Amino acid sequence: MLIWTLAIVLFGCLGFVGFNIGVIRVTFSFIGLLVASALAWPLGHFMYSIVGFTGVKSPVYQWLLGPVVVFAIILTAFKIAGYSVNRQVDVYYKYKAGDLRMGLWNRLNHRLGLCMGLANAAVYLVLVSMVIYVLSYGTYQLVDGDTAKWYVNYLNKAGKQLQDTGMAKTAVAIDPMPDTYYKAADLAGLIYHNDLLEARLTRYPAFLAIGEKPEFQEIGADKAFTELRQKQPPIMEILDHQKIQAVINNPDLLKEIWGIVVPDMDDFLTFLKTGQSPKYDAIKVLGRWDFDVAAALNLMKRTQTNITVRQMRTVKAIMQAAFSKTTLTATPDNQIIVKNLGKPRTPPPGVKPTMAAVPQPAAGGRQRGGRQRGGPTAPVPTPGVPTEVAPQVDFTSPHGTWSGEGDKFQITLEGLGTMDVKIEGDKMVIAGGAYPFIFDQEY
Repeated sequence: MLIWTLAIVLFGCLGFVGFNIGVIRVTFSFIGLLVASALAWPLGHFMYSIVGFTGVKSPVYQWLLGPVVVFAIILTAFKIAGYSVNRQVDVYYKYKAGDLRMGLWNRLNHRLGLCMGLANAAVYLVLVSMVIYVLSYGTYQLVDGDTAKWYVNYLNKAGKQLQDTGMAKTAVAIDPMPDTYYKAADLAGLIYHNDLLEARLTRYPAFLAIGEKPEFQEIGADKAFTELRQKQPPIMEILDHQKIQAVINNPDLLKEIWGIVVPDMDDFLTFLKTGQSPKYDAIKVLGRWDFDVAAALNLMKRTQTNITVRQMRTVKAIMQAAFSKTTLTATPDNQIIVKNLGKPRTPPPGVKPTMAAVPQPAAGGRQRGGRQRGGPTAPVPTPGVPTEVAPQVDFTSPHGTWSGEGDKFQITLEGLGTMDVKIEGDKMVIAGGAYPFIFDQEY
């Protein structure tokens, strides 16, 4: 077994080293191990920038390597101090104490050194077990044994054997990692093995604003990445993808993501598993909403009973062109983000907007078998009859704010003023505009 093999190697090697170098140096090393273990995590964050200067750009690796650097510095300082003291003691016994006292000292030095070497081995075993436990907790959930590297497989086996031997209890007792680390590992494992949850991930209310950032928009629009995720390749292949690297190597973005995830970790896990958010479900306006042209037209028919068929046809053409791709996003920080909101241009005199112009045969064109030769051309104006053309629309993406509670809210958009909003189930009805606005909530 790996753990027992590791224990035998550590006790054998460090006992032998302690016997040879003596009790003074090994005792200093023992004290250095204890001090370094206690200070490595609290002081590790001071090393992030130093680790970055060495070429390590990923904030994740900086976060992991910071405590390691502090541990190595403190332990090295104690080892140097032990070497210096041991050298002075050796000089004293060799040149001032006499042969008898030197012989007695050497025997005592070696035997006590063996004992302290075994004590060092015990400390190293506990520390290595803790590192194995921390790392294997994440790799065991994110790595498939059939595709993982050999060293990851050994790490996972060692982590399992920690549980079997009971050493995991010792590792947990000195584990400095916060609970959020293990919850984040559970979260990553859940998403990795269920690629369909990614759609739900983007709809979590706390992530609505950050999901509008270009990095995530590019990931969502990348069909190659979507196909890669569906194949469930090794996790490192996903992390090495160009679009994912753009996120990993952006410290500010990672800090922003972590600042969102940590306070809502439990609620986020619940949302991924059930689709329900105990924290945000009561705020009905939150979410992404898509404009429902058909529902808006039906509402217009019900409220404006005197509208003619021709007028309705014109309104339908305008709404299809202006609002068919309109989306509205309401975020927990009371922000409103609207995309692809169309503003119809006023048609010139004698021109009426419609869904599409009806193609007319070209003047002098010949037809055969009911088909026009030469292809469709622009409509030919008829005197006294308005020319019908597709509506011309200018698109904007205004931002704004929302306020309110329950099922009644108000939104204020740039250039559009304040409008009343009512939530009816999965529908959002906005009053106060030239056209009725009805949105469907995304699920």
